[in-house]
Formats: sequence, C-alpha cells, structure tokens
Amino acid sequence: MKAQRDGRDIDPAVGVLRGEGALQRVKHLGPERPMPGADRLRDSTSETDTYYGLPALKEPVWRASIPAYFYVGGLAGAAAVLSAAAQLGGDPRLRGLVRRGRLLALGGAAVSGGLLIEDLGRPARFLAMLRIFRPSSPMSVGTWVLSAFGAAAAAAALPQALGAAGARPSRAIGTALEQAAALGGIAAGLLGMPLCGYTGVLLANTAVPVWQGAHRTLPPLFVSAAASSAQAALEPLAKSEVEARVLHRFGVVGKLAELAAMRALEREVGRSPRAAAPLHRGVAGALWKSAKALTAASLALTLLPGRGRALPVRLRRWKPLAAAALATAGSLCLRFAVVEAGRASARDPRATFEPQRARLADRG
Repeated sequence: MKAQRDGRDIDPAVGVLRGEGALQRVKHLGPERPMPGADRLRDSTSETDTYYGLPALKEPVWRASIPAYFYVGGLAGAAAVLSAAAQLGGDPRLRGLVRRGRLLALGGAAVSGGLLIEDLGRPARFLAMLRIFRPSSPMSVGTWVLSAFGAAAAAAALPQALGAAGARPSRAIGTALEQAAALGGIAAGLLGMPLCGYTGVLLANTAVPVWQGAHRTLPPLFVSAAASSAQAALEPLAKSEVEARVLHRFGVVGKLAELAAMRALEREVGRSPRAAAPLHRGVAGALWKSAKALTAASLALTLLPGRGRALPVRLRRWKPLAAAALATAGSLCLRFAVVEAGRASARDPRATFEPQRARLADRG
C-alpha cells in the first residue's frame, strides 16, 4: 500500500528530506566559506546579527485549511454563545435565533474538524491528539474544546435534526430531547467562548516574531472577529424585528471591537519594527489592509439608518446582505493575513533576533 504524502514526512522511496533540508546540500566546507552563498548573504545581513542570513525558525507548514479553520471555528463558537444567551434570556420571539445559532454551531464544528483533518493529512493524527490532555498546551486544550463543543452542539441541535428528518418521537422522549437540547445549548455556549479565542493563544505561544509580539492582542482580536463573523452569518436570516435588532447591536459591538483590536495589535507588534514589517508590506500587508478596510466598510453600512426615507427601498433591502458580505470577507482576510505574516516573519532572521536582544539590553 502506497504511503500517503502530505509534505511533512521523509519520502519513503528515496529518503530525501524536503523543505529546509535543501539548505544542507553542500559540496565544500572550509573556514573561509562555512556555507555556500555566505558572501552574497554577508552583503545584506551582517554575520554578527544573524547566522549568515539564514532563517532561525522553521516556516509554518500550514495550508489554507488552517486560516479557514480559524474563521469557521470562531464563527461556530460565537454563534453558540449568542444562541445560549438568547436561550437564557427566555424571550419567545428569539426562539428562531436560538435554533439557527445551534444549527450554525453544529455545522461549524463539523466543518472545523474536517479542515483540521485535511491539514493533518490523516484522521488518525487528529485522534492521536486526544490520547492525552495537556493543560499547558493550547493545541491540546483546543483539540479537546473542539471535540466537546461538537458533542454539545450535536445534542443541542438533535430535536431539530429529527424534526427535519420526519421523525415523530413520543411525548416523553420528545420532552427528554428538548431538555437535553437546552443543556447542550448552554454547554456549547460555554465551550464556544474558549473556541473563539484559543487559536489566538496558540499562535501567540510560538516563537514566530509577529505572533509572539502580539501575545496580548491576538486572542481578543480573534474573539471579536468571531463575533463579527457570527453576526454576518445570522443577520440575513433574521425572521423578526427583534432578532434583527439583537443581531444589529451584536454586530456593531463586534466590529468596533475588531477594529480596535487590530489597531492595538499594530501598536503592540510595532515595538519591534522588524517583526511588524509583514503587516505593512507584501501579501500579508495587502491582506491586513483589506481586512481593516472591509470591516470598516461593513461597520459603516451597518450604522446607516435602515428605516424611514433615509435610504432607498432597494438599498434598505440589500443593506444587511452587503454588510454581511463585507464582514465575512474582512474576517477571512484577517485570518489569512495573520498566518501569512507569520510565514514572512519566520523567514526574516533579524525579526527573530532583534526583539530578543532588545529585551536583554533592557534587562541589563
């Protein structure tokens, strides 16, 4: 049986280490030229600053499924939180919001698991992460949170799924399912809060300069972006004026918090200009600026009055859809910008060493 290759393993056929291993292919070593290309690297990067201009860190190997997971997982967690809050509020006019929030949480949990498995390459690798629980590891905690969240979301949405399938349980069983759904909805809401932000903690817990430099602001940024994403997914589906008003306020708070967190992250990482450089140039910089512009445009459109004669009828009808599309695009750009900035930051050896030397100088 042919082994599956996903770019992380040694080629079983020829035993060639791919990726950074290519840097180890040297023909001649000598004291005057310890590494091929050292003369060229010495022109742009001093030997006293870095190790011959070579990256000190391994570049993240995540594929596009990981930033997509950051978005989907945050959306599912925030939807569960909003649904649980509406459930505890007890307003019968928000029952539709509760049901749709539960379904969105369940769908997001299922898609999140699929995205993680796609990046890992094999389902067995995801299951292997559940063998132990390590509180000191954000990845271990996040894996368990996602698994427990999926189970709670499934319990919360089970009566709706049975009803959609045409099942007609007895009254006693139906009552028990409704009680289990209520408990599952509350549990999903509680687990949804860490699900929204643990990915920011995970990134900040690495040695990648731009992520490490934003260790205080990355988790709040991911939480606020998750709230904005959930509102964008649920507002176009609102069936009543009460639901629309609740989602409108939720979205305004989430987008304001997201823009404020992005600004705070720039200031925090900006203490090391070299580490912050990917946020202002290249692909990561373009995605970061797009995320800010799209989120700000969505907020401005959300704040436009939707009643009376302040807007044309056609614009009033399409305003929620347009605001939701802008917010969704901004949230996606944000996740991809953060991941791409991490790759660029890991490739820059000076971004790794300069903040460390600055901290040592301050201590001295």
